[in-house]
Amino acid sequence: MITPSHHATAEILDNLASAVIVVDAALVVQWLNATGEVLLQVSARQAMGDALFNIAPGLNVLSTAIEHVKQQASSYAEREIRVPLSGERTVTLDCVVTPLPEGRLLLELEHIDRHLRISRENRMIAQNAAIRELVRGLAHEIKNPLGGLRGAAQLLEAELDQAELREYTHVIISEADRLRALVDGLLGPEKALEKKPTNVHEILERVRHLAVAEAPEGVVIRRDYDPSLPPLPAAADQLIQALLNIVRNALQALEGDGEILLRTRSQRRFTIGQKQHRLVLRIDVLDNGPGIPAVLQDQIFYPMVTGRSEGTGIGLPIAQNLVDRHGGLIECNSEPGRTLFTVWLPLEETDE
Repeated sequence: MITPSHHATAEILDNLASAVIVVDAALVVQWLNATGEVLLQVSARQAMGDALFNIAPGLNVLSTAIEHVKQQASSYAEREIRVPLSGERTVTLDCVVTPLPEGRLLLELEHIDRHLRISRENRMIAQNAAIRELVRGLAHEIKNPLGGLRGAAQLLEAELDQAELREYTHVIISEADRLRALVDGLLGPEKALEKKPTNVHEILERVRHLAVAEAPEGVVIRRDYDPSLPPLPAAADQLIQALLNIVRNALQALEGDGEILLRTRSQRRFTIGQKQHRLVLRIDVLDNGPGIPAVLQDQIFYPMVTGRSEGTGIGLPIAQNLVDRHGGLIECNSEPGRTLFTVWLPLEETDE
């Protein structure tokens, strides 16, 4: 146990960003710092004297590391371990186990989900910028020959006397128009955003009504809104389109049977990319479908990437582009039975 002579050291350890746990040879907790209390959601008074794996059964993923340290009498580290904790939480930890005198062990657990999220966001923002530049370049190369193709088809149609032959020129013209619309959709609106204070729940209710009209009988769409949210500076029509694309993606994934949850929350002091905002809005679109294949999860915001044979692969890239124009970001986490799309949007135009 920590004695009064160790109070100064304990105070320092309590102020560390990493969770620090000391256990004896039988893995009974002897000491736990303040960060460890927050991580494990247990007070040091409750934890001390109890077995480590009784307090946090999910930490048994460290059993191999602990045995290695006991046998080798040297420190052992594991990176990016997914650990299930109480309250159905699963966190990502960097873990270091160090031997101490008398068979005790020192466990240092660093919660790195936030660092991983920021790294993932920065990578996604850079990826989105690169995709937009690529699409702009391709759009220029595609639109010019498409215009010529459409014009030639119209001239040819004017010269044809037989209706059955004009059907072929109609196909050429309609397909040229479809391809142009596809490119324009990927580029997004060209005019500047006209943001106005907007009730996000009015946007979500519009999206929900449209989705309910499209949903098969076996799909239920629920909502869990935070009524205390302030107005959101937004172009409502663009956010409706972005959120509708995400919800339609969930509808298609459910294949006629399942549940979608629309949820809103706020979060303070949240960083999007390199910019910290005092207050941001979180919109969750959660479904209990089969999930996104692991090989596609890092690519779903790329144009033309889809897991369905009938999909176009442009709904999510368009949604990401529209949200990006609002200074926000879309994140996705998926596993079988649970796919969560989260839209983060600043609730203030600028930081104060």
